[in-house]
Amino acid sequence: MFIGEIARRTGASPKAIRHYESLGLLGQVTRAGSYRVYADDAVRQVGLIRQAQALGFRLAELLPVMDAGAGEPDWHRLVQQVDSKRASLREEIHRLRKLDAELGEIGAEIRACLGRGEAREAASDPPHDAMACPRP
Repeated sequence: MFIGEIARRTGASPKAIRHYESLGLLGQVTRAGSYRVYADDAVRQVGLIRQAQALGFRLAELLPVMDAGAGEPDWHRLVQQVDSKRASLREEIHRLRKLDAELGEIGAEIRACLGRGEAREAASDPPHDAMACPRP
């Protein structure tokens, strides 16, 4: 199968497919003259790569998983990477929730200052903490 057919079936650009090949994610590709000829399982491999990328995996993370010579990924290793990615995602969600709470508190403080008219008075002489308003 030629690169255009894989691109059509997977939605990946020919440039991306050539890049996957250059990284070793698709294994050996035979040639017919100057054309690359891909095995039928390349469609599934490219689809898996694109799905993994959409889920936040970098191509470098896929290299140890994609046993291109076998035509099948190392499913056990892939499960480990999925679990690791989920753990990282949960940590990031926790960090973002804390950040959201802090921003909510700061926003409430600023609104309270504006409600008391203190923010305009304090503008000429800002407090040590630039996000705080003077307390009465």
